[in-house]
Amino acid sequence: MAPYDSESSDDGENYTETNVLLGYATQEITSDTVSHLGGTPTWIDSKTAPLGALAKCKVCNGLLSLLLELNGDLPEQFPGHERRLYIWSCRRKTCRRKDGSVRGIRSVRIAKSASRMAQPKAQKSEPKVEEKPQPKIGEALFGATNGSSTATPANPFSNPFSSKPAGTAAPNPFAPKPTTTSTPAPTSSDATTTLSETFAAKVRLSSPSAEQPPRPYEPWPAESAFPEAFPRYHLDAEYEALDAPSTPQMPANARLDIDGEGSGSGGGKEDKEVFESSIDKTFQKFADRVGQNPEQVLRYEFKGKPLLYSDTDAVGKLLAPHSENASSSNAKVTTSGSAGGAGLLRCSICGADRVFELQLTPHAITELEAEEMSIDGMEWGTIILGVCSKDCKPNDVAEEEVGYIEEWIGVQWEEVASKK
Repeated sequence: MAPYDSESSDDGENYTETNVLLGYATQEITSDTVSHLGGTPTWIDSKTAPLGALAKCKVCNGLLSLLLELNGDLPEQFPGHERRLYIWSCRRKTCRRKDGSVRGIRSVRIAKSASRMAQPKAQKSEPKVEEKPQPKIGEALFGATNGSSTATPANPFSNPFSSKPAGTAAPNPFAPKPTTTSTPAPTSSDATTTLSETFAAKVRLSSPSAEQPPRPYEPWPAESAFPEAFPRYHLDAEYEALDAPSTPQMPANARLDIDGEGSGSGGGKEDKEVFESSIDKTFQKFADRVGQNPEQVLRYEFKGKPLLYSDTDAVGKLLAPHSENASSSNAKVTTSGSAGGAGLLRCSICGADRVFELQLTPHAITELEAEEMSIDGMEWGTIILGVCSKDCKPNDVAEEEVGYIEEWIGVQWEEVASKK
């Protein structure tokens, strides 16, 4: 989606609309039947659930609770891809503030037609095998912007990266290679599948994920085995609207008591400087920005910039140069297209850059724990999800099958007051 920035007037007030899509929890049914806060998960294919290991806390090995399921389809970015995003959290107090107690999962299914559209044309004329691929590469690279017409112009499946991670783009050039049999027509499809499997096996052997030894199959646990689910809410969405930016002001009649020699009544200018220097500007910006739409539970923008809760923890130090807090403007959100520009670790499956996609905000805790009697609830300030920029699938998952990939999660916890 192209950056969008508009200023409007409503009852004499100016406001700015940003690229960020805000999610609001509601008990009313919305048009999005997939996305929801809390509740239990649904899968792209009800017969294909993730491995059971993804349901467990990495700290205590107990089962997690679902915080969010989001319909992540991006037809303009990834035609032919079905996507869903999940965020899970451990509810045990002893696991809080520890890596692995919150986990993010991306599920994806890539349509066969996304990689097969180029195959029939390449096999039409035998003498021109080497001439055909060149224009197709151009169409693949520029088809998304030019909308090149095919049998299905609205969904051209022109993403050149959709098949690379899976290792399924290569069978076509190698199709004529096996010619050991005497019947050319039947062996064409057989040779294609055989080479496809061989190529996929080679990719698995050379991929980073293959360094880990295969684990025994562990089915997804039965729903009854999980802790009682959080209440389920539908999600409504609208673009973020902001009032004119404001900076915190010290009250006119306020005075700061400054310890130290020679401190007298204090001048107004000095008091103001001390007051402004004492503010945690990153947290203040987070509070001000979220406070303009206080009931938001979700902030979404693929390849956008996260709004940091703090810049002093590990997540803040990693993302601060690439966050909204680093910008002087509260308005338009820009994307970073440079290698590693988002500050996130690269995808463990295909090695591509990871990019910001969404984050949960503190009001989500209020909604999820609305029925909780205990005051000892969740303690995070924001949960940030970073995903593969190419929306790859696992190397051992075939086309039109659902794959599950654990993605990067950054949790910024509420700050605990230091005891002196």
